[in-house]
Amino acid sequence: MAFSFKRMQAVFWKDTVDLLKNRGLLLSMLALPAVLVVVPTGVVYAYATAPDEPSLRVMARYYDPNLPATVSAARYLVERSLADWFSLYLLMPVFVPVLISSQAVAGEKERRTLEPLLASPVTAAELLAGKSLTSLVPAMLITVGAFATLCVSVNVACWPLAHELLLPNGMWLFGIFVVAPLFAFFGNAVAVVVSARVGEARMAQQISGVLMLPLLGLFGSQVAGFLQAGTRYYAALALVVAVLDAVLVWVGIRLFDRERLVSRWV
Repeated sequence: MAFSFKRMQAVFWKDTVDLLKNRGLLLSMLALPAVLVVVPTGVVYAYATAPDEPSLRVMARYYDPNLPATVSAARYLVERSLADWFSLYLLMPVFVPVLISSQAVAGEKERRTLEPLLASPVTAAELLAGKSLTSLVPAMLITVGAFATLCVSVNVACWPLAHELLLPNGMWLFGIFVVAPLFAFFGNAVAVVVSARVGEARMAQQISGVLMLPLLGLFGSQVAGFLQAGTRYYAALALVVAVLDAVLVWVGIRLFDRERLVSRWV
């Protein structure tokens, strides 16, 4: 059967309506973006309002022992903080889809709505595409919206120190519009695959979260100073994630086979 965009859209709108009815899930989706905007803005503001604090020089030389005395320690720490928080910021497009996509099959089963869906003429590819868009679209809207808010808040907080716009820069733009969509797709694909194998949405969220821990380790290594990440590093990481996305799509389509799902859940 040929792929039908109308059937895919029907799945997308159905799941979107269900998502909008779940206020608890919507609030949990906004919690992480709020933290990733408020906390770095507060850190930048603290540095910008006390640029002559002696302890800032000590902190800056922890990261760069050869930091010249003529370089502002406060400005250096601001730029360092923004680079480190970028890695943590990429957690958002990964974990937001997990919250939504974990409902893809396990949630349908809990609500007793999976059987009618499987009885419809929707193919596995259409079902997977529609459910994936339901998580990818909100994830990217939240990511871009939080990024725009972060740019405004950071530039306002740091203007007395920098007298220029620090965000957006090349690395952040590349990350938001290239790396973040790939990460969002990865988080969605993992959650969909897990959701197709377990019987409860909460369990799907927990297992998907555990599978994301290696990414958290990578980001933690950068914050701790073990990795000096830049645009090239994120480009290589994006290439690896793109390959994983392709593999997970193939696995997801196989798991969304109608006969397999019917025999497992019905």
